[in-house]
Amino acid sequence: MDTTTMEAGGAPRLTPEAFADRAAAIEREVGRVIVGQRELVRQTVTALLANSHVLLEGVPGLGKTMLVRTIADVIDCAFNRVQFTPDLMPADITGTNILVEEGGQRIFRFQPGPIFANLVLADEINRATPKTQSSLLEAMQEHQVTVARNRYPLDPPFFVLATQNPLEMEGTYPLPEAQLDRFLFKVMVPFPNEEDLITIMDRTTGSESVTASKVCTAAEIVEMQRLARAVPIAPHVTAYAVSLLSATHPDQPRAPQIVREYVRYGGSPRGAQALVTAGKIYALLDGRFNVAIDDVRAVALPSLRHRVILNFEGEAEGITPEAIVRSILDAVPAPTVE
Repeated sequence: MDTTTMEAGGAPRLTPEAFADRAAAIEREVGRVIVGQRELVRQTVTALLANSHVLLEGVPGLGKTMLVRTIADVIDCAFNRVQFTPDLMPADITGTNILVEEGGQRIFRFQPGPIFANLVLADEINRATPKTQSSLLEAMQEHQVTVARNRYPLDPPFFVLATQNPLEMEGTYPLPEAQLDRFLFKVMVPFPNEEDLITIMDRTTGSESVTASKVCTAAEIVEMQRLARAVPIAPHVTAYAVSLLSATHPDQPRAPQIVREYVRYGGSPRGAQALVTAGKIYALLDGRFNVAIDDVRAVALPSLRHRVILNFEGEAEGITPEAIVRSILDAVPAPTVE
């Protein structure tokens, strides 16, 4: 079945059906390598299609690095990995000007760093110093790098997948709120169940290895990103997303009691942008070209958990951002449409 239509001027345009089919193919191929973890794969692909970034948090050995490598294989694009360490410098990521001899003259030429790729794995990002972490801010927000007053654009799609280990906190530097806010999602990587562990053992200790096939190009991902932004959203759904964000602030009238007691700061407007953008993609993945309240609720936890900053009492009482977000979902009523 032909799943494209024609725009004015005769250029083919991606349809919602083609979007859903292509996204399903990506998830299916990634799932051939990453056992179980369907929600993890769905949320990571959603961040990619939203033209944004994702932060993965989980203990070592759960396949975080394998996930981004597999996605890079499936969509046939450039992939670089940066292992963050305390001695890593900003120039090791963005690149620097080097002195070269050309035509009998010595000139400075820009040597791109590993940030110049479509998919960048920032492995154990919290092990680098804040100065090095901040070198990603411009790239993540503006999709460009500035070195010695010169701006170098990053080729689309540009996707940063950062990982951090929640157990080993010695010698780490927690990500500042400004950097956390650049991630569309913070995804907690769960430990696999016993059935999935058996499958993992069979795949990783046997003689045969499973590889993913290329099902999409970088240009097709950019096309999907454009369609995602074009999905219409009703005013009452946007208002609901804004209401959820507003309820994360303890000084707002919508805030439930748990927020007033245990939250120091709520989410920025990027939190509402994440709810709306990710909601659009969830609608497309479900074969719809309109966003429902359930789409916004489905993405609330990964969109807001890293944007809720607990106060001292919240940390002392062991309150988690997840508990805060779930309380907000229970407390903020969905709007009724007359």
